[in-house]
Amino acid sequence: MNIFIDNVEKEKERFSTTVDKIILACYNECMREEKPEFARICGQIGEKQAQFDAFYALLLEYNGRFNLTAVTEREEVFHKHFLDSVAGEGFLPRGAACVEVGSGAGFPSIPLKIVREDLRLTLVESTGKKCVFLKEAVRVLGLKDVEIVNARAEELGQDPAFRERFDAAFARAVARLNVLAEYCMPLVRVGGSFLAYKGDAEEEIREAEGALRILGGGKKQVVCYELPENYGARTLLNVQKEKHTPKGYPRGHGMEKRSPII
Repeated sequence: MNIFIDNVEKEKERFSTTVDKIILACYNECMREEKPEFARICGQIGEKQAQFDAFYALLLEYNGRFNLTAVTEREEVFHKHFLDSVAGEGFLPRGAACVEVGSGAGFPSIPLKIVREDLRLTLVESTGKKCVFLKEAVRVLGLKDVEIVNARAEELGQDPAFRERFDAAFARAVARLNVLAEYCMPLVRVGGSFLAYKGDAEEEIREAEGALRILGGGKKQVVCYELPENYGARTLLNVQKEKHTPKGYPRGHGMEKRSPII
């Protein structure tokens, strides 16, 4: 085994030990947390710890080549990537057909799929080398019902094979909310939902009110929370889709970013 692979394997073992400690801390300190319940989430991760260990090792291995994430330290990855990704799983119905826009390194999709085998996932990523990583992650982790699509969401939103075909669309760290809504909402069926993972998003939510309404959104649920151990403020926004998205959206050709809906 070469030195690099050996180092990755050692880091994987250390990560596993770190996860055990964090899970215990969650149970001891977070039992009163509400929305999301981090004690329960830590338990879900603990039940699939071998897969999370393997994903962490794979992330380290590919990050050196593909620059997938700036967060690589064990506890940071656990809190900022794994815990935060799984925080939204309660919004996804059993057996839901979900699409992730801008999958990148697979957050939140891969952690969600590890703890929720029932989900059927389509991961949309425009960068080819990131798709290579995602396919390898799916293979190594033995994940089923996961499709990787190398394309732009604004193009798929006008494709009949993808438009309004999904029970839920979600995304994390992709774009401001009014732009992100134009990428995601056209992919969601009426009666489905759009789930946005955000940081401190009060201003973005106000800014996106018009876009969400125009794109067919209705009832919203906003969940604000702090990650354990002071790892930062987060917001989950879940928007129900009540009407069809007008045919002109998404506009494509970069219009979503150059001229966001206001």
